[in-house]
Amino acid sequence: MTSEQPFETIIEPFRIKTVEPLRRTTRARREAAMQEAGWNLFSVKGEDVLIDLLTDSGTGALSAKQWGMMMQGDETYAGADSFYRFEAAIKDITGLDHVIPTHQGRAAERILFRAMVNPGDIVLNNTHFDTTRANVEYREGIARDLPCRESMESDDFPFKGNIDLERLDQELTANPGRVPLVMITVTNNSGGGQPVSLANIRAAREICDRHNVPLFLDACRFAENAWFIRMREEGQGDRSPIEIAREMFSLVDGATMSAKKDGMSNIGGFLALNDMDVVVKCRTMLILTEGFPTYGGLAGYDLEAVAVGLYEALEEDYLRYRIRSIAYLGDRLIAAGVPMITPPGGHALYLDAGAMLPHIPWNEYPGWALSVAIYLEGGIRACEIGSVMFGQQPDGTEQAAPRELVRLAFPRRVYTQSHVDYVAEVLLRVFERREMLRGMSMLDSPPVLRHFTARLEPLEQGLFAACPAEPV
Repeated sequence: MTSEQPFETIIEPFRIKTVEPLRRTTRARREAAMQEAGWNLFSVKGEDVLIDLLTDSGTGALSAKQWGMMMQGDETYAGADSFYRFEAAIKDITGLDHVIPTHQGRAAERILFRAMVNPGDIVLNNTHFDTTRANVEYREGIARDLPCRESMESDDFPFKGNIDLERLDQELTANPGRVPLVMITVTNNSGGGQPVSLANIRAAREICDRHNVPLFLDACRFAENAWFIRMREEGQGDRSPIEIAREMFSLVDGATMSAKKDGMSNIGGFLALNDMDVVVKCRTMLILTEGFPTYGGLAGYDLEAVAVGLYEALEEDYLRYRIRSIAYLGDRLIAAGVPMITPPGGHALYLDAGAMLPHIPWNEYPGWALSVAIYLEGGIRACEIGSVMFGQQPDGTEQAAPRELVRLAFPRRVYTQSHVDYVAEVLLRVFERREMLRGMSMLDSPPVLRHFTARLEPLEQGLFAACPAEPV
């Protein structure tokens, strides 16, 4: 009797019970939609989007088990059974002592930084994402990124999300008493969805201990990070994702999380802590702005969805399918020469708009222009992570972002391989016309998180020029 041989095709590890129709639009309608939205994809109506890859946050499909538990949601204001199931799941996975529910990750960030960050303080991170940075700067703190050197210098380094340990030690040595906490984002979203190794977290823990500074995880995509550790880090291949996740959390003093990512929920988040002094401050802020400590701005059925989803995100079949589906699209684009961050990330692909569009200077926002072009071509909504998102400084000045990227973030358990094939076809068509693409100008924007509501316009009518441009 021979042993079973695995097949090369990795199928979706679920069956589809409920479907939602997609709405096709014409290019003329999409151009009209862009004009109505001020050329900002965040302002485009969902009904005008065919494939929505703007974000993987809260856009996934719920499982039958999640729906079943949601029907048992306890909506008691204080002490609901749903909270205790939510709390038990988080404690089981993280091992952290105290759990504070929030309506999403940015609420956890705001509460934590209100309790720990004072004006002039420095928060160190492998790479802050947009709301994390904004919440630090709202407290008049300094959000400083310490990405590892390999993230820019190597094409195939397996853990490009790592924090730079040498710079971490230098920053803590140079700023005694000014760093209230260090954060590591897993996976590193602004750094291309790249994972962080266990060895890197462990070494960061040792450095923080020497300087008596607490270490936190931004744990939005902790399950995907655990899978990358299993697949890429020496000595981890025989461990389960939940075992690896538990070790990741054992190395930190606390964690923030948007459960709209690897919590597999449409809403929700949490702050988990060990330090009781910080817990008291955070719970006070929670009651003031979010709700009672056993619901934190969430309905009971949302707490139930997260309690189930955290475990479903750690299932091996799901993670294998999830990571492979992103890599499948990456393989097609890499074969065609499309510039992107490699290896592909866990939740998204990151196109390198700066490399693809060298004729568009950073202050004409090449990433924004590319994301608009992708929508106009095929109705696919993506997200710029470049100088619109990160170029505006707290004092109002502008500077180039470290990279001009376009993120294609895939909702969990929503799209099939044929959808991914369509995305590839659209991207390749835009890539063929890249030399015709022109930049954007900023019309008006708010002082904080401007990418959500800014209004722009293309420098050329229709965004594409008649003739190719010369690189700047």
